[in-house]
Amino acid sequence: MDWKGRRQSDNIEDERGSSPMSGGTGGGGFRFPGGGIGGGGLSFRTIIVLVVIFLILRAMGVDVIGLLQQSGMLEGGGPGYEQSDSRGGNAPPANDEMKQFVATVLADTEDTWTGIFKSMGQTYTDPKLVLFSGSFPSACGQASAATGPFYCPSDQKVYLDMAFFKQMKDQFGAAGDFAQAYVIAHEVGHHVQDQLGILPKFNQARQTMSEADANKLSVRIELQADCLAGIWGKFTQQKGILQEGDLEEALNAAQQIGDDTLQKRSQGYVVPDSFNHGTSAQRVKWFKQGFESGKLSNCDTLNNPV
Repeated sequence: MDWKGRRQSDNIEDERGSSPMSGGTGGGGFRFPGGGIGGGGLSFRTIIVLVVIFLILRAMGVDVIGLLQQSGMLEGGGPGYEQSDSRGGNAPPANDEMKQFVATVLADTEDTWTGIFKSMGQTYTDPKLVLFSGSFPSACGQASAATGPFYCPSDQKVYLDMAFFKQMKDQFGAAGDFAQAYVIAHEVGHHVQDQLGILPKFNQARQTMSEADANKLSVRIELQADCLAGIWGKFTQQKGILQEGDLEEALNAAQQIGDDTLQKRSQGYVVPDSFNHGTSAQRVKWFKQGFESGKLSNCDTLNNPV
């Protein structure tokens, strides 16, 4: 996929390295051995005693603050102290190549769906894409590497831990940049469904369904997102940026992450009633359907056999 040098989306929220559960550095604070003040360890009397000792030492000319910093009891310096901020100490470069790739693919989906919606007399609203590492809170619950990429309709954001791309390559045998782009385009496909009013109806309907029926409807929704990803792929091909073997990469990815293939790999047998994304054959079929036609009307998985 010839993606370098193309427009990159501004709708990327890079939260890799963030520590959302911890506060910022503020003005510094005491860290007592055995637990912090918020842990319920210090009585009012103990605090008064510490204050009195602090004042006496200050009156004697002792640099109490310096001593605390050197011992590591006061945040802000001393042995073993690591300055922390909202980005964390292991944040990747602000504009590393993988982020550039994701931003370029996202921009391409924006251009594709803006044009398609305009042709229908509608306005497409771009989603945000959140990059995170490990776990991160979303409006739909905790995003984690274990859950894989997903779209949250509550905040209209796609959540992606790029470690999933390595998992695709190493565990699923689905390598390649167009395979990775397919994953992004699939999640954006859910945003398109949300914009078209399909996703809200699905989320409402499944509330009154049995688990088996909800799974069947979920399969149809996921296969439609695959078809929508295929439409994006068609427009990408028309721009002349696909390279030899790219389509095969996407089709192989669809094959490798089908419910039946994943279940066979993990447990040795399949449970069709538990499928919620579709079989490998179905996922390949509907991506190809979108890719070959480039038309929304050919992605009606809700009213046609899948």
